[in-house]
Amino acid sequence: MSTPGGAPIHKDQLKARYIGTGDADMTKYEWVTNMHRDTLASHVGHYDQMSFYAVAQNESAGRARKDFLERMLMPCGRVPVGGKEDGYEKLLSDSS
Repeated sequence: MSTPGGAPIHKDQLKARYIGTGDADMTKYEWVTNMHRDTLASHVGHYDQMSFYAVAQNESAGRARKDFLERMLMPCGRVPVGGKEDGYEKLLSDSS
């Protein structure tokens, strides 16, 4: 990827500019949360799309916007407890 002038952009600069690009250490929960927040922000930012959702839900555009903004706080629920390894070990111990 490069800038409009043609100079290449370093990976760290790209991550600083676009938070949702992620890295190798990003968990599935973090990635899905970023995707949900980006989608909700897009819905709020595009008035025509937001008004479509408001009409579909039979609500005012302001209420639909408020609902989208509230859902951006925790779009995927609470953070899961433990890591992948913890869940796998628990699964093995429960089956025996």
